[in-house]
Amino acid sequence: MSNASVAEFLSCIHEASFPCVGAKSAAAQGNLRIVEARDLTSAWNDLEIHSALLAWARDYRAEPDGLRSLIILFEGPLDLSERVFEVAMWERIQSFADKDAWLGQPYDAAVSADPDDPHFSLSFGGEAFFVIGLHPHASRPARRFSSPALVFNLHDQFARLRAEGRYERMREIIIERDVALAGDVNPMLARHGEASEAKQYSGRRVDADWNCPFHDPRR
Repeated sequence: MSNASVAEFLSCIHEASFPCVGAKSAAAQGNLRIVEARDLTSAWNDLEIHSALLAWARDYRAEPDGLRSLIILFEGPLDLSERVFEVAMWERIQSFADKDAWLGQPYDAAVSADPDDPHFSLSFGGEAFFVIGLHPHASRPARRFSSPALVFNLHDQFARLRAEGRYERMREIIIERDVALAGDVNPMLARHGEASEAKQYSGRRVDADWNCPFHDPRR
C-alpha cells in the first residue's frame, strides 16, 4: 500500500459531501491514526492490528479528550460483495477479540459482550469500541472506499458527548448529511441501548433474524 492510499482516505473525509462530522473533527485535530494492512481475508496483520488497538485504548485513558478514530486500511481484496465483506470483517474482529482474551484484557464493564444485547460493543484493552466497515461495493455511499477499511471508534468518547449534551445534535447533522448523500435514511441506524450496534458494523442491510457471527471468549 502506498502513501497515496492514505492520502486518498484523508481526502475522502475532507470532501464536503462526507457525512460524518465526527471523523472530520478527529482529522482536523490530528486524532486519526491509520494502520496499513494487507488482506482483509487474511490473518497476516492481526497481531499488529490488535497491538494498535491496545495502544489506542491506553492512549485514550491517558488523555480522554476530543474525538479520535483508528483506521485499518487494507490493500484488498477489492472485489468483495457486501455479504463476503461482512464475513471477512467479523473473522478479523473475532481474531482481535480472541487475542484480547488470551492476553487477559478485561471486557469494558460499561458495555455487553453479547452481540444480541442492545448494549453490545466490542472491547479491546479494556475499552469499548464500535466499528464502521468500508469497502468498494458498499450499498451506502458513505460506506464506500476504494479498498476495504475498518474504522474503530471508542464508545466512551460518545458517552462523554451525551453527558455534555452534544451528542444528539451531532447525530442529527450526520443523519441529515447522509440522507443528502444517499437519498434516504440508513435503515440500520439505531441508538446504542435500543438495538445491537453489531448490525451496523458492516454497512449491509440485514434482516431482523440476522445472527451475528461473533462470540467473545469473555462473555
